[in-house]
Amino acid sequence: MKLKWRARYQGTGPGAITPDGCAVELYSRLPVGNEPDIIAAAVPAGAHVLELGCGVGRVTHPLLERGFTVTAVDESPEMLERVHGARTICSPIEHLDLGETFDVVMLASFLVHAGDVEVRRGLLRTCARHVAEGGCVLIQREGADYHTNLPRERIDPRGFAVRIVSAEPVGDGVNSVRAEYVFPDATWTQTFLTRPLTREQFEEALAEAGLKVDRYLTQDGTWVRVVPME
Repeated sequence: MKLKWRARYQGTGPGAITPDGCAVELYSRLPVGNEPDIIAAAVPAGAHVLELGCGVGRVTHPLLERGFTVTAVDESPEMLERVHGARTICSPIEHLDLGETFDVVMLASFLVHAGDVEVRRGLLRTCARHVAEGGCVLIQREGADYHTNLPRERIDPRGFAVRIVSAEPVGDGVNSVRAEYVFPDATWTQTFLTRPLTREQFEEALAEAGLKVDRYLTQDGTWVRVVPME
């Protein structure tokens, strides 16, 4: 990531903070949502998954439990130390070239909305480079209201709060988003850059990388099954 963008990624709170502002201890506490169900319904049982940006394995571990084989990639060694049972690779996603292909390539956590256009292009090229013939790429997009109706708060039944505090324009179609995660015993913040993409802009970015939408997997369009262009 170019320095002008990287300097705008920040995080606070206990424990190690990765260069993109993610707190390792925070992500170790966050529960998995319905991601494993969405993924399992969209790909063959037992598929070999290349998970790009795996973090601490919040989704990795449930996929392993369901019988998938996972190669988990993250640029943070502190994050990868928390991943167990999967092959792990420490690398920036946009530079990854393993010389092999996978049944499924997964790009979750809204990474496709990277503030730096060149980084986004690199991410999608990595997806295209590693998907096997007949395979697919699963991409998680932001919801339509991600940058609006702020601030907003979600209280998790487990007793913590997630707040999207603000999304401020910083130029070139990019917003600086500030999030807060409040637990009874600790608070973390994260500030990061994200580029809102309409569905048309998203599909244009895919086409540039030689990819196309196969189908949208959720009604809100946040999960998408993508395949290589013929």
